[in-house]
Amino acid sequence: MTEARFTLSAFGDEIAVKLHDQLAVLADLQIGFLELRTVWGKNVLDLDDDEARKVASVCAAADVGVSAIGSPIGKSPITEPMADELRKLDRILRIAEIVGTRRIRIFSYYPPDISTNARYDEYVEVAAERLAQLADHAAPRGYTLLLENEKEIVGDAIERCATILRLLKRANVSFVWDPANFVQVGESRVTERGWPSLGDHVGYVHIKDARLADGSVHAAGEGDGQVPELLTILRETGYQGFLALEPHLAVAGHSNGFSGPEGMAYAVQSLRRVMAQTGCVEVNG
Repeated sequence: MTEARFTLSAFGDEIAVKLHDQLAVLADLQIGFLELRTVWGKNVLDLDDDEARKVASVCAAADVGVSAIGSPIGKSPITEPMADELRKLDRILRIAEIVGTRRIRIFSYYPPDISTNARYDEYVEVAAERLAQLADHAAPRGYTLLLENEKEIVGDAIERCATILRLLKRANVSFVWDPANFVQVGESRVTERGWPSLGDHVGYVHIKDARLADGSVHAAGEGDGQVPELLTILRETGYQGFLALEPHLAVAGHSNGFSGPEGMAYAVQSLRRVMAQTGCVEVNG
C-alpha cells in the first residue's frame, strides 16, 4: 500500500483581506500552500490577469504554492444558462493557469426552492449533466474539478453526492470531503456512513468540524464530523493530497468564512493534534 502523504493548505481569506498578511500568517504556521478564494476583497472569479499575476508573484516570493482555486462555479441557480457557467469556468481556468494550479473547486447548483431539501432528488440528474459539461470543458486543458458537498445545493447529503458522482463518471472530477457541511445538513456518523460510497472519489479534503445539535462550526476534532475517523481512513488507504483548512471560526458565511490569524492558528494546532493522535504525518508538498 502507498504511504499516505498529507500536505496542509489554508484558505487565505480566512486569515486576512490582504495577500501579504495571509502569507505572513501561513509562514508563521509553516504552511506552504494557499487555497485562493478571495484576495484584496475580490472573489477569485473577478480578478483580472494583472491581479492574478500579482498573486502568483507574491506567492512565489513567499515560497507558497496555490493548492486549488476556491471558485464559486456551481454555487448558482441550476436554471442559470449553461453558457454563462462555461464563460465563468473559462475565466477561472485562465486564473488557475496564471497562479499555477490545476485544481478547481466547484459545486452542484442551487435548486429552485432551497427552503427544504425534500425535493432535491428531482434535480440530481440535471446537476450531473451540468457538471459533466464543466468537466468536459476543463479536461482537454488538463484541469481537475473538485466537487464539494455544501448546504442548500443539490449535492448536500451523502447519498445525493454519491449519486451525482456515479452519474457523472468523469476522470477529471474528484470529490472534496467537507465534514462540517455534511453535519450541517443533519448527517450523523459521516465518515462511518459516507466513506463506503464516496471514499473512492475523494481527492481533496476541507478541514472544519461542526456539531449536530446546533450546526455550530468548530475546529477539527471538536464536533460531530468524525475528523479523527476520517484521517485514520485516509492514512490507511494511502491518501496523497491536501488537507485544506477552512475553519470558519469567527464568521461562517454561506459563500465565505473568516477566522482571523488567531483563529487560523488555533485551527491548525487542532488539526495537527488530531493528525498526531491518528498517526498522520505531514509533508511539505
